[in-house]
Amino acid sequence: MLGVLGLPLSADNRLTGTVIGTPTSVDYATGKASTTVNTCAAAFDGDLSTYFASYSRSGTWVGLDLGSPHIITRVAWSPRDDEKGPERVRLGLFEGSNRADFLDAVPLYLIPAPGATGQMMWADVDVSRGFRYVRYVGPNDARCNIAEVAFYGRPGQGDNTHYHQLTALPTLSIHIADNMEPYDKEHELTAWLTTIYDDGLRYSQHPIAIRLRGHASITFPKKPYRLRFTDGQLHRMFNGAAYASPAKAEKWTLINNYGDKSLMRNIVAMEISRRMGMSYTPYCQAVDVIVNGEYKGCYQLCDQVEVGAQRVDIAPMTRYDNSGEALTGGYLIEIDGYAQEDGESIPSLKGNPISIKAPDKSTLTSTQRAYIINHINEMERRLFSDDYTNVTKGYRPLLNVGSFVRYLLVSELAGNPDAFWSTFLWKQRGNDQLHVGPAWDFDLAFDNDARVYPVNSHTPWLYQCTESSAGNLRNSVNRLLNDPYVTQQMRTLWQQWRDQGIITPEALQHYVAATAASISASQQLNFMRWDILATPVHRNPMARGSWQAEVDAIGTYLAERIAWIDNKLQYTPTTNAIATTTTAPHITAIYDTQGRRHNTLQKGINIVRMSNGEVNKRWHTATP
Repeated sequence: MLGVLGLPLSADNRLTGTVIGTPTSVDYATGKASTTVNTCAAAFDGDLSTYFASYSRSGTWVGLDLGSPHIITRVAWSPRDDEKGPERVRLGLFEGSNRADFLDAVPLYLIPAPGATGQMMWADVDVSRGFRYVRYVGPNDARCNIAEVAFYGRPGQGDNTHYHQLTALPTLSIHIADNMEPYDKEHELTAWLTTIYDDGLRYSQHPIAIRLRGHASITFPKKPYRLRFTDGQLHRMFNGAAYASPAKAEKWTLINNYGDKSLMRNIVAMEISRRMGMSYTPYCQAVDVIVNGEYKGCYQLCDQVEVGAQRVDIAPMTRYDNSGEALTGGYLIEIDGYAQEDGESIPSLKGNPISIKAPDKSTLTSTQRAYIINHINEMERRLFSDDYTNVTKGYRPLLNVGSFVRYLLVSELAGNPDAFWSTFLWKQRGNDQLHVGPAWDFDLAFDNDARVYPVNSHTPWLYQCTESSAGNLRNSVNRLLNDPYVTQQMRTLWQQWRDQGIITPEALQHYVAATAASISASQQLNFMRWDILATPVHRNPMARGSWQAEVDAIGTYLAERIAWIDNKLQYTPTTNAIATTTTAPHITAIYDTQGRRHNTLQKGINIVRMSNGEVNKRWHTATP
């Protein structure tokens, strides 16, 4: 509950302790650093005309050492009393910790709106654990600038029965040693990861290492991250939840979706991959991310594409697998337009840049390297030979056509211009065929790339219309599509998916709507932090001005793209095609106006998601 406290600032359970916080303040009169003016003490002096302002613009905070753990029941705040003050507290975060370095800190409350000068705002806290250290972390670029902070509660160790989850999405709170920020892809920083999910009823905390990841995405203000658990254990994300990850693993990725203003293109693409029967579809779950007490936005937690159970499930290799069947796999490679930039490029026979992902470079032997490169070269040699369509002498014994067709159709339906800029292949031990997949990296898909927008205006397949192709890979794809066997497989699979109702405009639009409902509250916070909805970024063909318009564009695109592919593959429904269901829609999910999920309708306004994909408001008057 959010409200206003009147003056004077007093209450029976208002907590006191030793003032702690960022030591260096700013003296606005001189513009210089200070330890005597606008210090942390001003945030606890009961005077709304004084304030704490840090010298650093971001990553600064003020709080209390309570001396012993206390269960926090309420927090209160008032911004600096000037014209910018109210906005300076939006996305400010209250945290509790039992370590002086706040590595184990958990969120208590995130301020979702501007404050009000000259008065105290307050919010109830529903976190069951007790904390010795409590603090307010100012939002980005605010210099904290807080007039007054107050914490209320009672002594107690508490328990782990309930924590604060920012929205309906899982909350990932990361705290890095010495309050550092990840700065490149090579150096991992020591950190702790706190995960809060299932309406705050589930909680986990583990040591991790964190670094940046990505290529183009690493240049954006909103950074992408790679996480690695460092406790020697493999971890299933959101264990026990309906949306738990299939894989237990050490490494995970946080995709930033800066240029994807729908915040869900990868999620929708992964659903298409599942529906089209790719042998492995990477796990993808939308989450809220906090780093060092600063809200960073709505991200997608995804598998790291690597060899492992429930990921690329092939035989792992060691440095000793250099002969016989052991030498034949498993291998994970990437035909990668960035490979040369990363210093890992190996040119294939036809000039395609190859990066060997598994075995990794720390264990890869020269024998293994030579084997897989020769294998790829032989496949390419056969593909471009005169008798390449021959069942036994051509390329088919060395390339799994079904995996290629699925990958191509996933990419074409999603309209991914980078499908052949970065393409994964894998090879299992004892099997000569290379498999294409998994599908990956769809932030520019669904009509989000000015280079090819609008996708459905092109007559050829999209991959033929974009310059985003690694090496000479486009030539290889052209060659494959000249094989009548491949094009027949495309028609057969598309007919099957369409007739069975697996791929329809209605089904995919319903999925888009349901996904949008689940991230609705999170996107509001995300675009408070990243105010870009009215500004084209990266390769956006336009700025649609609102998150809902971005979501609607995906649904519109999908209906048009399905019709485009129907025409391209000459699809006509068969007599036994499954008709669209007419079953009356029912409620499948309930959220309150803060985006928190509930099992039953609550008194007041509810946001409900229906089985047909519709999302609407419903007023409920009964006592819950």
